[in-house]
Amino acid sequence: MQILERNNVKVLRESGPVLLYAHGFGCSQDMWNLVTPAFASTHRQVLFDYVGSGKSDRTAFDPTRYADLKGYAQDVIEVCDALGLKDGVTFVGHSVSCSIGILASIERPDLFDRLVLLGPSPCFLNDPPAYLGGFEREDLEGLLTLMDQNYMGWAQYLAPVVAGAAGEGAVASTLADSFCSTDPVVAKVFARATFFADNRADLPKVSRPSLLLQHRKDNLAPLGVGEYLHARLPGSTLRVLDVAGHCAHLSNPALVIDAMRDYLA
Repeated sequence: MQILERNNVKVLRESGPVLLYAHGFGCSQDMWNLVTPAFASTHRQVLFDYVGSGKSDRTAFDPTRYADLKGYAQDVIEVCDALGLKDGVTFVGHSVSCSIGILASIERPDLFDRLVLLGPSPCFLNDPPAYLGGFEREDLEGLLTLMDQNYMGWAQYLAPVVAGAAGEGAVASTLADSFCSTDPVVAKVFARATFFADNRADLPKVSRPSLLLQHRKDNLAPLGVGEYLHARLPGSTLRVLDVAGHCAHLSNPALVIDAMRDYLA
């Protein structure tokens, strides 16, 4: 039970194929609340918070373990093991959790059936001319400096950038509240792990099929990133959602639900 409490694990329905939802940076399992009802009668749905996020046990946060995305992938695997899940899991991840799910699937391919990746990016940094992740290193260093100097100001700045035009108002407010509720020490470690990760070399190692849900206009993961992933992830399906922003599960949940239903069928 220790892992289940540590990661604030919630299981919706005790039978059916398993959907395991993983949230993005600065967020929590609550971000999936508009998606889970659609699968309430068909799937066993598992939600959790990464250590340090949401209502997880903050005392379990280890800055060394969680300075690398592999530490978060270990959370995913440990949650599955604690629930006795052996195989057939569909991993549903948002943003940085897409890379975390990829790492978990490489370590334990037997555990996963497939991956649903919403707003994925293997690397947020530009590496021209071959790869444009969306950000220059100095931009991201500046963002982390702002976190140190004015954490609330940083949260209020980043939320509308992530929400995008489709998420103005309610979505930006939801994100800002979530960012502000995250412990600043935890957020700084997770932010550095998120924004400076480069998992491009891991893509060919993925053996499980995946659905890539790309937002059409996304400040954090440009359209080219989705195409880059699709070309390098074996067995991937690319679906572009007509959404501006990085959080379709908040701004346009029906599009995410429809895409998932089509794919799972």
